[in-house]
This record gives sequence, structure tokens and C-alpha cells, in this order.
Amino acid sequence: MSTASELRCELLVCGGGVAGSMGAVAAARQGAQVVLAERYGFLGGNATAGAVAQFNSWQTAAGRRVVAGLAQEVVERLRAYGGAGELEVFVMSTGHRMDRVEYAPEILKLVLDDMLVEAGVQPLLHAQLLDVHCTGRRVTEVRLLTKSGPLAVQPRVLLDASGDLDALRQAGARFLALGEGEALQPATMMFRYGPIDFGRLESVPKEELAVLARDGHASGALARAALHHARDPFSSDGWFNISRLAVDATDALALGRAEIEGRRQAWRAAQFLRQRVPGCGQGRLLAFGTQIGIRETRRVEGEHVLSADELVRGQAFEDAIAAGAYPIDIHPAQGGGLHYRDLGPDHAYGIPYRSLIPTTLDNALVAGRGLSATHEALAAIRVMTISMAVGQAAGTAAALACAGPPDGRVREVAPAALRAALRRDGAILP
Repeated sequence: MSTASELRCELLVCGGGVAGSMGAVAAARQGAQVVLAERYGFLGGNATAGAVAQFNSWQTAAGRRVVAGLAQEVVERLRAYGGAGELEVFVMSTGHRMDRVEYAPEILKLVLDDMLVEAGVQPLLHAQLLDVHCTGRRVTEVRLLTKSGPLAVQPRVLLDASGDLDALRQAGARFLALGEGEALQPATMMFRYGPIDFGRLESVPKEELAVLARDGHASGALARAALHHARDPFSSDGWFNISRLAVDATDALALGRAEIEGRRQAWRAAQFLRQRVPGCGQGRLLAFGTQIGIRETRRVEGEHVLSADELVRGQAFEDAIAAGAYPIDIHPAQGGGLHYRDLGPDHAYGIPYRSLIPTTLDNALVAGRGLSATHEALAAIRVMTISMAVGQAAGTAAALACAGPPDGRVREVAPAALRAALRRDGAILP
């Protein structure tokens, strides 16, 4: 990286999670000059730092594929490293059906490094947002704090894929409020536990595991009445997703308290696994996620606010840029259960390009969990497979905008041209 105090580029991506990484790669492959700013020294966001360890919902319940493109390339590259399993269908301890690909978070870091470097993206790691300057409705400068000091990046287009949308907040974007009776979905501290006798664990009937999980929650050992986990491809360890942290992760003090409480919850859960869960008696807690996994904070006010009713109806959008089939899956902020709404055996839905465009800005886009959707709709489209598909679309749109008018007006990207480019690159569209 240059030590210059200013840097010009066509696209600046804020946030190197899977949505931001796919956006950066997609734009660079289209010929755009891309800088990606990430606060950690590695990419992946919730997929690596959060250690989610599984990509869910590639297909409908009937087996029809709805996500491919760059997301599928990520999985193929993981498998080339030996770091991912095959697509499997399973039933969770709560009784819900799911499809997934389990992967090794550490190997995903390598895969994302490879894809960015090969595409020619300039990674700007260990970079923290300072402030954003706008001229009218255009973002003209984003200042970052780097190891070389403050750096002013002047992009034609900004893609905020940071989840919390801090850059768009400073740019004056408007955000959607929670409705009456709604609360932010809680966060989770993933933890690694092993060794596990998976043969014995998986032979326990799901009904018995569900009762065991409810007992664990009632006793205070489990914050969530579930034993949901993903298997590590290289060992007999598993990554467990069974803590629950009610937090507004945009509140710095609350976020710090949640990180500490998350580790405490993981420790208690690990003791429960060792003492009560078949196949886990010889294991111990081995690692925490680098950070708690955040499901929801800010949602931008976009040109279209995607609703749960539209997902349930399978609303057709002329500007649909990604598809999904994940159900509406709301983790209540309090209690151990979840609100899980299946959408049908072969049901899929589309996500419109307009939900990526902030109402108040002309040269900015959103990808990932911050896009324009209601709280209930976000509960379906927030998962990482869909985030990768949306990230690919956002990066492709940004590249098309950069190839057009000099001010990078994202609304002028023709949906037909965007959809055609995505299909050429392997994306599945409604």
C-alpha cells in the first residue's frame, strides 16, 4: 500500500465479509479499479471472524438450486483446499430441515485472499472508518485510519457491505425503524468444541436432542434451546451456535459487554455438552469466534423496502438480482426458541436491485444484512449464501456504473444489462 494520504479508485468497498468480498471480486473482474477496506487482517466477516462454519440454503426444500455464481466458486475453492464438505440436507435439533455446506473458517480466509488477489483488488486491511464527506447526494471522500495514518479514499462509487453501515450513516443515509413489538435479532458467540463422537451424537433421535436442549435452557446452562453445530472438515471438532445475546451492536459499550457475556455463555454450554450430550463426553471448549456473530443492526432505507409478504408470495421483480429460499427465521431477543416460517417445498423469492440503492445517495450501494428490507424479511435474506449472491450483484452493478457517467450514478444502471451480466457469470436469477 502507498503511504500517500490520498487514494483514488472507481469502487471503494467498506467491509470485507463475504458480501463485500464478492462485490469487490465481481467489480474487479468487470474491469473496475477496486479498493476493499476491512478492519481485520483477514476477510470473511461472520464467515471467518464469526466462525459460522456453514453456508446454508443453497436450494429449495425440493432440491431446486437458487444460489450459484461466485458463492459456488467459493465452495469449489474451499474443496480444492480440502476445507469444505459436500452439500447435505439435515434436520436440526429443533426439528427444522436445512441444507448446508460445512467449511473450515481458517481455510475460507485463504480462499478469499486468492480470489481478491487474482481479480486485482487492492486490499486495505487493518483499516478503520474515520469519516465520510459528501457533495450533495454524492459520496466524494471516505477517510480511513490505517497503519500508515489517515488515508482519504476518493471513489466514484461506494459499496457499504460492513453490516452496520457505518459509512452510509456518516454519509447521511436514512435507515428503517423497527416496528411495534419488534426487536433486533440477538447475536451469537460461536465456539469450537471437541473431540466429538459424531456417530454417537448423530444416532440420538432428534426428539431426544430437542428435549435435552430444552432441559439445558431451563436449567440455565444453554442460552438457546438448541444444539445446532457444524462439523470441522479436518477433525472431530464442531462449531456450536447455541448462545444468544440481545445487543445493539452499534453501541460500543453494549457490544463490549456482549462479547464478554458471549464467552461466558459458551463456557457454560461447553460444560453442558461434556456432562449431558451423548458423544461429547470427552470434549472441551477449544476456541471462541474472534467476535460475536451479528444478525441485525441497521437496515438502509432503499428505493424499495423488501417485505416478508413479497417473499412469501414469491413476488416477481423486473430488477431481481439474486434469489433465495431460506425461510423466515427470527431469533427472539429473549427466550430459547425461534420463530421459523417455512415457505413451501419448492418456493424461492427474488431480491430487487432497488433494495440495494439508498434513497438519499446517488453513487452508493449496499450489500449484506444492511440492505433495504423489513425486520421480518431480513430474517430470511440475511444468511451468507444470499449475501454472497447480493454482493456479486452489487459489485457488478458498481462496475457498470463506473463505466457510465463520470459521477457513478447507480440508478442509471439498466436492470436488463445487470441481469445479463450476472447470468453470464453464473448467477441464478428468478
